[in-house]
Amino acid sequence: MLKRTIFATGLLLVSLLPLACGTNAPTEKYKQKMVILGFDGMDPRLVEQWMAEGKLPNFQKLAGQGGFYRLETSTSPESPVSWASFATGGNAGKHNIFDFLVRDVKTYVPDLGMVRREMPDFFLNYVPLGRPKVTTLRGGTSFWVTAGQAGVRSAVLTVPVTFPPEDVPMGELLSGLPLPDIRGTIGTFYYFATDLSRYEEGNTEMGGILKRLAFEGDTAQSELTGPPNPIVQAQMADLRKKGATLNDADQSRMAALEARRDIRVPFSVRWSKEARSATIDVQGTTIHLSEGGWSKWVPLEFRVNFLVRLYGMAQFYLVRASGELQLYMSPVNWRPESPVMPISSPKGLSKDLYERLGTFRTLGWAEATWPLNEDRIDEKTFMDDLFHAFDDRAQVILHEIDSKKFDLVIGVLESTDRVQHMFWRFIDPTHPMYDAAGAARYGDSIERVYKRCDQLVGEVLQRIEPGTLVFILSDHGFHSFKYGVNLNTWLVENGFLAKQGKALGDKNLNDMFGGGGQFWEGVDWTRTRAYSLGLGQVYFNMRGREGQGIVNEGDDYKRLADELSAKLLTMTDPKTGQRIVRSVYKRDDVYSGPYMANAPDLQVGFEDGYRVSWQTSLGGSPPGLLYPNMKKWSGDHCSFDYKTIPGSLISNRKLNANEARIIDIAPTVLKYFGIRIPKEIDGKPLF
Repeated sequence: MLKRTIFATGLLLVSLLPLACGTNAPTEKYKQKMVILGFDGMDPRLVEQWMAEGKLPNFQKLAGQGGFYRLETSTSPESPVSWASFATGGNAGKHNIFDFLVRDVKTYVPDLGMVRREMPDFFLNYVPLGRPKVTTLRGGTSFWVTAGQAGVRSAVLTVPVTFPPEDVPMGELLSGLPLPDIRGTIGTFYYFATDLSRYEEGNTEMGGILKRLAFEGDTAQSELTGPPNPIVQAQMADLRKKGATLNDADQSRMAALEARRDIRVPFSVRWSKEARSATIDVQGTTIHLSEGGWSKWVPLEFRVNFLVRLYGMAQFYLVRASGELQLYMSPVNWRPESPVMPISSPKGLSKDLYERLGTFRTLGWAEATWPLNEDRIDEKTFMDDLFHAFDDRAQVILHEIDSKKFDLVIGVLESTDRVQHMFWRFIDPTHPMYDAAGAARYGDSIERVYKRCDQLVGEVLQRIEPGTLVFILSDHGFHSFKYGVNLNTWLVENGFLAKQGKALGDKNLNDMFGGGGQFWEGVDWTRTRAYSLGLGQVYFNMRGREGQGIVNEGDDYKRLADELSAKLLTMTDPKTGQRIVRSVYKRDDVYSGPYMANAPDLQVGFEDGYRVSWQTSLGGSPPGLLYPNMKKWSGDHCSFDYKTIPGSLISNRKLNANEARIIDIAPTVLKYFGIRIPKEIDGKPLF
């Protein structure tokens, strides 16, 4: 699934004003209490299996009191879409989150699908004349806002699609995904090594930064690539407004600006080969690490100019210090006590939690999936870091429950999702990346994370008041990702996407968000009827909507929808003859609401084992229909048929939930507190 997106750099300007402290605790109005714990991607088949084997006793206890149910997910079974449906109780046509990405309908260029941002102007290219403005693209009203307006005191903790934070009446909110790192990405990792070739240096497909270390004696000098400088970005944007062709002077100026686009922080590494250790010096902090050792969180400062500075924190991990030196650095998180911009509501909540609990990672995508997928860390390192990420989230949830200030506590942890993305290959012997020796060592990793979830549930049950309603739920389940499907390639081969001359090249995230990439080169839009972007979405090249549209509304649109849907269902694996596409959902059949105009025209639902390729998600069209997935990212949920990949729901109260849906949670909570359910909600109460 595509979860590495990069924000525009305007959001990176730090406010010079102090953040306000939290507000006084609201007064109690409701006697009933409720706790919702979300575990992203928790698969109902695995829950049932391990409950039956006695490995999840707290889950089993709750299910015995109430029940265990499958929870229908959103039509596009992606976390942002599903959690937005959870929050609003509506289909995507009512909340406007259809995928991780959206496209500019005039230029066809992809962009982040969850926020809109505006960068302030700078006086004399130096002094910001305002603050950056970031607003969510998610529409609809969260049920915790509706509940708060009726007097319910709530704590909403790291639920996806809650950045930027919204004001919650009578409550508090700590943002989750898509809260970015200091570079504005969902998690740019860093890897420095002596054995990197010049060819390997640079940006990886999904956003890591690799740099070669060259030692003189026992010391090497390098630098951290920080956030893009918004002032330089603004100057580059002004140059681009002159058009596609720049004169020699403008080209030289653009090259000079590009060279200093990113804010950089120098650091040095001293290597003790005999001791198998290294010492890192960065901005006055000295970190000594032995091979296989992690640092504490290291404070970092990135200077935009004398007036504006950005404060972050990162951890170093010494992968290897014998023979070669390999050094990993985590994405630079925003510091919870001084974030680049508010990450909580009220604004002082993140600082208050830091003062009470100590440093915790703030990045919405908190686990190190990307460096493992790029083979820069190993499985053990990934799991060690994942459990630290889990505990960061868990301590915040337990702290808020212990405060006794809230009628409703909602907390989401995503480590279940991340471990299944990376380790599904160890529980599926038919996966191309299955390895028997690896399975013997790491085959219980997913189970271990589920057990940690069960342990957290037990800790919660010990803390809550008798009679508290408890929901344990997930937004979707999981499937094996064995083959990538180049959907745009198929559209080309079947005459829906037209090329002229130059082939569509491979894409990476830096192309998309780094400012220099080209998209859809070689596409003849005057003959193109449909194209794919994102995770299973197909868009028609509509006249009056797309910049060079040729498909008319009405009968022309309906004929194309029928023709393409029928044709997609005939797609088969050329080697086995197995069907690849299970279902195709037409826009008007599955969506309704004020955001219908932004919906994909078709949502493709693939069979187990087949997932839309990474290149398709970025708009690419490489040769061939299928390729075996030889990445460690081996399990997924995106682009599968949503009817085959439900989430889980466990309640300590019996529910009328034979056909429970994620959109039913919002009205169920409101009914529990005796609050009128808004007519805009699609879901129905489960009791």
